[in-house]
Amino acid sequence: MSQMKRSLRFSLSIAVITFVLAAIFTIISSVLLSGVGWVFGMLIVLCIVLIGVIFDMFGIAATSADEVPFHAMAAEKVSGSKQSIIIVRNADRFASFCNDVIGDISGIVSGTASAAVVVQLALGMGFQEDSTNQITISIIFTSIVAAFTVGGKALGKYFAIHSSTKIILFAGKTIAFIEKYLHIKLLPALKKEKRK
Repeated sequence: MSQMKRSLRFSLSIAVITFVLAAIFTIISSVLLSGVGWVFGMLIVLCIVLIGVIFDMFGIAATSADEVPFHAMAAEKVSGSKQSIIIVRNADRFASFCNDVIGDISGIVSGTASAAVVVQLALGMGFQEDSTNQITISIIFTSIVAAFTVGGKALGKYFAIHSSTKIILFAGKTIAFIEKYLHIKLLPALKKEKRK
């Protein structure tokens, strides 16, 4: 029962975080896209896609990584090694946040941003709204974004599986930097495992 409560609490917290982050992502992308040309708009969309791809890679790397190398690094006082151990021990939650929260938000926001860029491009070229030309541009642009997303995630999966230790150490170092210099606690404290 306590496991069920923990799962429900985690699901609820993830839902709230997703709501807040989705709102932030949408506001930022809307502000950046308002009054800019379609070329800059396309770059913004590709940046949003890239964020989704990178976080997807982090999530998969967490589930693929082995905890043992990080213990050796922690013994040598390597920066980010303790954070890396916490990430690996909480791989399911870390992957859920990276893949489901950031990944899905990036997908939704990039789709919305793509639609805005298509309208700007079509109007800039003098096409009428809902014309055949605008629909054609929409299909081409959406296909390009989808190709970048799927292709990028496929490449990210390869690196996540084959270089999981390096990727998680990079994530650990980034989190260690944020926690040390920005004083924002992102991960729980590392609990010492009891030896039998």
